[in-house]
Parts: sequence; C-alpha cells; structure tokens
Amino acid sequence: MQLIAALSDLCKANTTPIIAIDGPAGSGKTTIAHDIFLAFAPSITARVIHMDDLYPGWSQALGSQLQETLEYIVTSHRGGDSYSLSFYDWKNEQFQEAVKYEPTQLLILEGVGAGQSAIRSELSALIWMDIDPVIGVERVLERDGVAIKDAMSSWLLQQEQHFLAEGTQNAADFILTT
Repeated sequence: MQLIAALSDLCKANTTPIIAIDGPAGSGKTTIAHDIFLAFAPSITARVIHMDDLYPGWSQALGSQLQETLEYIVTSHRGGDSYSLSFYDWKNEQFQEAVKYEPTQLLILEGVGAGQSAIRSELSALIWMDIDPVIGVERVLERDGVAIKDAMSSWLLQQEQHFLAEGTQNAADFILTT
C-alpha cells in the first residue's frame, strides 16, 4: 500500500509521530486507522484513540473539552509521558473511570475532530476520508442502528460547521475517497 510507505517516511522525521484521520461520519476512518495500526505494529508500538470515546455526548462533542483532551494527549505523547483518559459510555451517558496509558512510539487519532487546528502543527500526517454524506449516514445507521437517526441529523450539521471552521480537508496531507 503506497499510503503506508508514505506515512512511514513522514513518521521517520519524528521519534513520537502522530497520524490523525478525520472526515465525515461513516467515511471509513476506523477501518483505515486499524489498517495503519496493523501495518506499523510489527515494527513499533502504536495506539489508536477514537474520538467517539472522547466526546462528551452528542451536543458538545466537538467543543472545547475535546480540544483540551487532544492537546493533553498530544503533549503527553510528544513528551514520552503516560497519560490518563476517561472514555465516554454512550449507553449510560457519562464518562468512565480514567485509565492510564503508557507511551507508545506512534499515536493514531481517529474520528471527526482528530485533525483540528489546535493540534495540527504536531501531526506527522493528516488523512482526510471523504464520502458522499448520504452514503456516510447510511453506513452509520447500518452499523449503529436507526435509534440514533435523530442524533445523526444534528451531528451532520455539527460536523459540517466544524469542518468549515477548521478547514480540515484543505489541511490534509492525504485525501482518500470511499
């Protein structure tokens, strides 16, 4: 895969590389993050962090709390420090008890908001996953169930506003269309 070779070259410039994978809901970000993890895992330690685990619910998902959490993760990773994260429990609508994570060589941030401007200068690579929004929503509802259909309608507006304000797609090093 040419993408893996290019990412490998970009990551060699850093002792603690960070790859962010961003794009609309349902575009395949989790799948590509897993593929990248598997490609790098035989030779270096790596971790994938999913934005879905960090959002404080639907309404404030892309707000200041996510930005502060990402800044904390990135700063810790760059410093080779361990860090603690509380993941959001969507069923109970609350954060779980914090878990401590030891440093890894590669950090992969995946999900809407992963490539935001607050941390962009620290990224080794930013990948934008592009998809027709209608197909993306269909994929999400097929994966997560129609119970979230109303929340997804609001989410689409929230992610669109976020991407416009952040200019994420234009800042991407790689654009992949699914």
